[in-house]
Amino acid sequence: MRLEVLKAMNAARRERRAGAVVTSLADGEQRFVEAAALAADPLSGEIEAALRMGKSGVVTAAGVDYFLTIQAPAPRLTLIGAVHISQALAPIARIAGLDVTIVDPRTAFATPERFPETPVLAQWPDEALADRPLDRFTAICLLTHDPKIDDPALTIALRAGCFYVGALGSRKTHARRLERMRAHGFDEATLARIHAPIGLDIGAVSPAEIAVSIMGEIVAALRKKPLRSESAAA
Repeated sequence: MRLEVLKAMNAARRERRAGAVVTSLADGEQRFVEAAALAADPLSGEIEAALRMGKSGVVTAAGVDYFLTIQAPAPRLTLIGAVHISQALAPIARIAGLDVTIVDPRTAFATPERFPETPVLAQWPDEALADRPLDRFTAICLLTHDPKIDDPALTIALRAGCFYVGALGSRKTHARRLERMRAHGFDEATLARIHAPIGLDIGAVSPAEIAVSIMGEIVAALRKKPLRSESAAA
């Protein structure tokens, strides 16, 4: 691997930026393409699809074979609210390969005893997320029903371009949430990225069932939603 390609790849890895090393199998020529620069690359569609699936492999374009070495940050899940749904969702998400963190300033809920295998930060979201910045490979779920806790996290998530933003609450609750976000200056395209009511419509009732519906929606957003449409909406 050429030194400049290796340096670019390592720099992106340190900063949790996705990309791919494109190697021509005909002559060995290489380049590193970051996700943010996909639109300018002739293999943008192929790279985008490989990034979403997180899989390296051979692709063919214009009769030429290329090997795509995918570098995608490990997906994260941040749960705002140490609630019953979080107790069910955290282990499901870990099994699916997500790095899970729970944030809730209410110390009666945010305890290691309630979440023995998950990092729990008993802090306000703006404090917790300053030390653990959100990015395009982070999903976030707002689960407290308390705007004082959920709204600061939501504004941070929308500005960070998280690949999934889900919010618990009825349609009426969400309508009020959107009004508050509009007051913060967010446009309709950005607000449309919020999944609310949260989770796939599977008729979920219990916290465990709701957790399953949320996890399904997160996986769909990670694997199926184009990176470039995210960039346009952010």
